[in-house]
Amino acid sequence: MSTKNLSTIFGENVFDCSVMKARLPKNVYKKLKKTIDEGVVLDPSIADVVANAMKDWAVEKGATHYTHWFQPMTGSTAEKHDAFISPTDDGKVILEFSGKELIKGEPDASSFPSGGIRATFEARGYTAWDCTSPAFIRDNVLCIPTAFVSYTGEALDKKTPLLRSMDALSAQALRVLKLFGNTTAKRVITTVGPEQEYFLIDKKYYDQRKDLIFAGRTLFGAMPPKGQELEDHYFGSIKERIAAFMKEVNEELWKLGVRAKTEHNEVAPGQFEIAPIFNTTNVSTDHNQLVMDTLKKVANRHGLVCLLHEKPFAGINGSGKHNNWSMSTDDGQNLLEPGTNPHENAQFLIFLCAVIKAVDTYPELLRLAASNPGNDHRLGANEAPPAIISIFLGDQLTDIVEQLENGAATSSKQGGELRISASTLPALPKDNTDRNRTSPFAFTGNKFEFRMVASSLSIAGPNTVLNTIVAEALKEIADRLEKSVNFNSEVQAILQEIVKKHKRIIFNGNNYSDEWVKEAEKRGLPNIRSFVEAVPFLISDKSIALFEGHSVLNKTELHSRYEILLEQYIKTINIEALTMLDMAKKQILPAVFKYSTIVAQSINEIKTTGVDVSTSVQADLLKEISEVLVSFKANITKLEKALEIANFKDDIYERALAFRNEVFSVMNDLRIDGDKLETLVDSSLWPIPTYSEMLFTL
Repeated sequence: MSTKNLSTIFGENVFDCSVMKARLPKNVYKKLKKTIDEGVVLDPSIADVVANAMKDWAVEKGATHYTHWFQPMTGSTAEKHDAFISPTDDGKVILEFSGKELIKGEPDASSFPSGGIRATFEARGYTAWDCTSPAFIRDNVLCIPTAFVSYTGEALDKKTPLLRSMDALSAQALRVLKLFGNTTAKRVITTVGPEQEYFLIDKKYYDQRKDLIFAGRTLFGAMPPKGQELEDHYFGSIKERIAAFMKEVNEELWKLGVRAKTEHNEVAPGQFEIAPIFNTTNVSTDHNQLVMDTLKKVANRHGLVCLLHEKPFAGINGSGKHNNWSMSTDDGQNLLEPGTNPHENAQFLIFLCAVIKAVDTYPELLRLAASNPGNDHRLGANEAPPAIISIFLGDQLTDIVEQLENGAATSSKQGGELRISASTLPALPKDNTDRNRTSPFAFTGNKFEFRMVASSLSIAGPNTVLNTIVAEALKEIADRLEKSVNFNSEVQAILQEIVKKHKRIIFNGNNYSDEWVKEAEKRGLPNIRSFVEAVPFLISDKSIALFEGHSVLNKTELHSRYEILLEQYIKTINIEALTMLDMAKKQILPAVFKYSTIVAQSINEIKTTGVDVSTSVQADLLKEISEVLVSFKANITKLEKALEIANFKDDIYERALAFRNEVFSVMNDLRIDGDKLETLVDSSLWPIPTYSEMLFTL
């Protein structure tokens, strides 16, 4: 594709500002743009005009249907298609789309997770147009991004609390900015650029693996002779088949206005990454859902399957999603931009310290927001940040923070130049700090990189938490500054107090080390080892006060999410365990029996020659297989019993804990035996594709 074609197709299927400006009357466009840019309430009187223009544009592009595209608590997206047709008296149809249909939809709410907010027989729910995220056409359907709420107004989705949290942060940030003399900013937006990791395998192998089909990860699988230890896949030359896939992914995304920028091979064989340029948080959230969906759809067209699970292959690096988060004003100022001399930039230091305070005050919520059942396989392993939340600031900002603790900051370390000592190579401007890939929450120039987020997770949750906890920190700062007699003195006092109280959260070293785990414990930082253990923090008095105080989530909505998260964990592990039992009994056992019979027949044939077979290789092999097989069968029985006990528990949290501590533990034991059997059985008899086939034959 030429550069000219790229600039032409970018956003061609998006009803963006340029399309609206060309198709809407000036006064209508102006009112709509005010809502988009400043967050003012949408004027319902313009809805019919916008709807008609949107319909005409979509029909010209071949659309026949429209849908309210929303994000229920399943973590994926949902849509119900309605045709534009409306019947006429003469038996024909006309194409219509009203403002009422644009603003409000009514999908069935009974079958989506609600955590008890809605009874099964209570089906009514509403979708509401999010005009700040542009509509787009996909597969001849006009998709209108929306929020999803119950008949009584509670949020049933991930977008509604995200939008509320963006409003909350904007309100508190503007209070602080006004005190620093900024009277032009009308809104503060949070921006995000999520880096998406994923695996690709050949579809012919995927179709033979029940575990990948039902669980999204391998429940059995021995390590191949080579894994990722040579690090030769990382940033390596992209194979032609993968390059063709990536090309189509980019083109699909560019048409939808997704700013897909970077692509490369990741560390593990068969693993890759795609990263966009940052955008407004709710738009980035929508776009990331489109990225994940597009990766899956395009992979299928190329005879591939895209795996978004956090740990599809045990023993091989898993996938995460780095959530690059920042704050900007509508007049173009990045509030986390340090400038040349950050020690002199009091406004930057206030916003920086607000983030430090927020993260140290609510680490449990961040731990939960980044997690799902799959991420329990990654967090704490030597491939991802640990479950302990800490902040990396780098040399320059850490030095300034230390100065603030002792009084006022008076200097800033500078990066300088890097000379490479080769005459043909230029001197490189050196950043003021190195990067730390082991940190869960790292400052990276003018943003924070939240590195813990699960690869299959919607980024709405992590960013809802980030926005809300920072809004609370800014509120407390604004409350003090507004009452201060001497503004500059109060700024210095606040900075010093925050640093002294919350400096324990700052760590620039190796987060993977055992020493850091011990040090974090000394500092009093929580180490929440599993997703299940993190869930109760969502409904603590502290969390309820936080979310209700900023009108992001009320107590009922928080308790519903508590129920939903635990239910999803239980169902996920239950499906994995049942799949594992099915594979063990119907695939692995028959294969081992067949091979054992062949070995036994070989021993019998040797016996006929009069040779003592008791010390033969075949006898040793059969003995080893038999010993592992006995353990394998015993663990099948244990897993069946553990499932029965776990499912019998009435309390949902106790049930989730049983799945985590008992069921999950036996599953690991069963896998060890199954993987050992794979190394002993003739490969021609092994019933499922191996790691070697799936990871190294793309």
